[in-house]
Amino acid sequence: MKTFVIDRENNITAFGAGQQVPKTEGAESFKSSDALGKLAANWSAGRLVEIWNSVPGVIPVKKFRDRKTALRRIWPAIQGRGEPAKKPNVAAERLHGALAPAKSAPGMAFSKPAPKRQQKASAPRDGSKTAKIKALLERPKGATLDEIMKATGWQAHSVRGFISAVLGKRMGLDVQSARRDDGARVYSLS
Repeated sequence: MKTFVIDRENNITAFGAGQQVPKTEGAESFKSSDALGKLAANWSAGRLVEIWNSVPGVIPVKKFRDRKTALRRIWPAIQGRGEPAKKPNVAAERLHGALAPAKSAPGMAFSKPAPKRQQKASAPRDGSKTAKIKALLERPKGATLDEIMKATGWQAHSVRGFISAVLGKRMGLDVQSARRDDGARVYSLS
C-alpha cells in the first residue's frame, strides 16, 4: 500500500510499500482516503483548493462546494502518483480525437465525454402516445393543446416539451403552432 506525504507547501509525494518514508518537519502522511479526511479536518478550505490545483492535469478550481467534495476529488487524483507514466493508447486517441493532457495522472481526465449522436426516429410504434399525438397533428385542422392533453393524460408543460423535443428535434418534424380566435393553442404538422 502506498504512503502519501504532504508537506507545508502542499507538495504530495507517494512512497511504495517497500520504500522508506523520510521524517520531515511539518509533513503529514496518510495511506487511505479516511486518513486523508482526518488530516483535512484541520485544514482550511483554501488549502484543499491549493492541493487540488497543484495536482498535474486537473482543471483548477476557485473553491469546492464542501470539504467532502474536495476530498472525494483529491483522493483519486493523487492515486497515480509514484507510478511510471503509461504509454498512450493510440486506439483511444483515434476514438476520442485526443489524449488526456500529458501531465494527468493515469485514468484521470476531467473532460466532458463526447456527445452521443442521435439518429432521427423513423415512425412511432403503433398504439404509442407518440403515434396518437402524431395522428392528431396530421388532421386537417390539427389538434388543440387540450385535445392532446386528454389523449395522453399529460399536463400542458409535458405536451409542449414532447412536441419540441421528440417531434421537433428527434423526429425532425415541422410542427406549426397557432392561436385561434378563442385563445386555444392549435398544433399541426405542415
